[in-house]
Amino acid sequence: MECRAGCGACCIAPSISSPIPGMPMGKPAGVRCVQLSADNLCLLFGTAQRPAVCGQFAADQLVCGNSREEAIQLLGWLEQATA
Repeated sequence: MECRAGCGACCIAPSISSPIPGMPMGKPAGVRCVQLSADNLCLLFGTAQRPAVCGQFAADQLVCGNSREEAIQLLGWLEQATA
């Protein structure tokens, strides 16, 4: 599956424990990453500053669903189920 440009659900719904520029303690679940643009695009994409966990995430129908809203719900559920 190709990532939906402008979705950004994976930069909002899950927690990220790795330091992120501007978020040195990581990011709590449900909080928008400070590196997510107004257009929901990663400002660190393609740079060495992007956390490895972000680069390793692969869009998949099971976690991304059919829309941004569904992706936020699915990723949020997975976050809660694995917390």
